[in-house]
Amino acid sequence: MATPGSFTIHTLGCKLNYAESSTLSRQLREAGWHQSTMHDMADVCIINTCSVTEFADKKCRQAVRRFKRNNPAAKVIVTGCYAQLKPTEISNMEGVDLVLGAAEKFNLLQHLENLQLGMPVDQIIRGPIKHHEQFFASYSTNDRTRAFLKVQDGCDYKCSFCTIPQARGKSRSASIEHVLIQAQELIAMGIKEIVLTGVNIGDFGLDSESGHRKFKFIDLLRELDNLDIPRIRISSIEPNLCTDEIISFVAGSKRFMPHFHMPLQSGSNEMLKRMRRRYPVELYHDRVELIKKLMPHACIGVDVIVGFHGESNTHFDETRAFLHDIEASYFHVFTYSERSNTHAEKMDGVVPMELRKLRNRVLRNLSDKKRHYFYNQHIKSTRPVLFEQNVQTSHGGKFAQGFTDNYIKVNCSTKLDLQNEIHSVRLTKINKEDIAMGRLIEQPVSHLN
Repeated sequence: MATPGSFTIHTLGCKLNYAESSTLSRQLREAGWHQSTMHDMADVCIINTCSVTEFADKKCRQAVRRFKRNNPAAKVIVTGCYAQLKPTEISNMEGVDLVLGAAEKFNLLQHLENLQLGMPVDQIIRGPIKHHEQFFASYSTNDRTRAFLKVQDGCDYKCSFCTIPQARGKSRSASIEHVLIQAQELIAMGIKEIVLTGVNIGDFGLDSESGHRKFKFIDLLRELDNLDIPRIRISSIEPNLCTDEIISFVAGSKRFMPHFHMPLQSGSNEMLKRMRRRYPVELYHDRVELIKKLMPHACIGVDVIVGFHGESNTHFDETRAFLHDIEASYFHVFTYSERSNTHAEKMDGVVPMELRKLRNRVLRNLSDKKRHYFYNQHIKSTRPVLFEQNVQTSHGGKFAQGFTDNYIKVNCSTKLDLQNEIHSVRLTKINKEDIAMGRLIEQPVSHLN
């Protein structure tokens, strides 16, 4: 058996990747490995990659170069979505010792031991994604305040721009019982907020072995609502799966936060059809309207893609007008990036990159205004804040920083260490960084009220 050494994990991409990286880190530490930072000397660097955009691929290449520059004798292992999609491209990068596909990353310990012992191994270990049907449970514990809990993986949707089904395989889920066990583990660690994550979490309930649906997402939410934890959030959920039942449930829950993040991608029905999305803009509008009717204070985040093939000025104007009119709180704006082996790759109507970037800036500016308006709506109101960290200012001041239940970032001037505590805070103003300033008004909030 090889002697455990030191390692570092560099994570790119989504909350799901962070949950999986955290689980891999725990496995290595439990086996005797020592975890160091990206900039320290380490025997092994594991890079857990994303591949949603070309920029994500570029960040992987930069991470490899940066680490090898500081640690020329160390081993580099690349895994994650980029590794599943383009293993040969990664293996040809100078400094990469091993490429692990989607399923193989969860056998990381064995692969590390083989490397250490000098056993002959292929540089690429990757199976066909159609054979990757097992669900691997994961959760993050890097932040003692908030944890990302993986409840679902893979996707059966075939959006024309997306490579996720190729990178992560079919939709599959944990059992409700196993999710509850992991949630209880997080609660025992003192975690105050659990964020449910997955590729398509609204599709929760598909059994990883039989492929049959055993439960619905709402069934999981109802069970989690009985746990003794102050906060649970739903991460990104498809609008066609964010049902009236789910919205009404969250509105009546004391644990689920009034915060929804729903990908729109385009405000044009014609573009949604080209993207092979499963809803029209009218359905999206109805979802937002119901959320705001039942929870006027709710935060609503939106994903949107600009510059997709065939997006004319008229299509973009439709998207901008739609986003302007709905009561969204902020946007994540993505500049469309061509991905190989997607249906979109064969489409005509390529939008020049400069025009894509211009449209991105337009929507990001609109997002800033939406967020500022949403924050200002809550000035002089009192909301519970879960404090996550202490922030030092350049002028020597100290703030406790956290988020309200409806996802407003808040700074409170205080000398107290409030990390991982929930307090009622009166919001007083918005500062130049678009962060709400608040004043503590009482003792920690009980989540059992």
